[in-house]
Amino acid sequence: MKDYKEFSRNYGLSISLIFPIILALLFRSAGPSLNGAFAFSLVLNPSFVLLTCLVQACLIAEEKERNTLRSLMMTPATTMDVLIGKSTLVFLMSAVALAIATFIIGYEPASIWAYVAAIILSIILYIVAGTICGLFSKTLLDASLSILPVAFVFTGAPWGAFLEDDYPILKVLEYAPSSQLVHLLAIHKIGFTTGDLLKPLLIILAWTVVLTIVSVVLYQRRLKDE
Repeated sequence: MKDYKEFSRNYGLSISLIFPIILALLFRSAGPSLNGAFAFSLVLNPSFVLLTCLVQACLIAEEKERNTLRSLMMTPATTMDVLIGKSTLVFLMSAVALAIATFIIGYEPASIWAYVAAIILSIILYIVAGTICGLFSKTLLDASLSILPVAFVFTGAPWGAFLEDDYPILKVLEYAPSSQLVHLLAIHKIGFTTGDLLKPLLIILAWTVVLTIVSVVLYQRRLKDE
């Protein structure tokens, strides 16, 4: 409830909730030429950064700015209780906004369950990334700037495919979660195998697990440093 009140008072954060919907409307109005999987990823990947990651980072930074994070850490709640509690609102908002964007675009995945799993894992991943950004931020302004590396690396990773021939080192960007999401979206309804679905899902899952561990370690270290 505290996060909801903070979110509703901050119009800058509130506007981010409609960002995926605005992008979906723009791409839908662009016509069939921009209705492919890569075009839809241009709705999803920036939305994960500018909605999920940004709002989470700001909610964490707001606790630090008001010196309430220390009090939150000293409550009987466990680390996971606090992190899950601070993430629930962002998760629900992201899920609803992206569901609406998917409906507007009219995207039909090869496997609805694989698509839903990818979206859920991606939301969790960017929430965790936002938590890490928030823990390194002292103010809301710092939090807004701290997501720039996430935006540059994750959102920009799929574009590396266009430069792989000239710069082979960029092939590593294929393993970024945003790139794997593009691969999953591009799978056709006919002729795909379970392995085609599992590979991007497992890579996104691996990113999610690793970043979750990092966020927990940083949170606990913050408790000891205070």
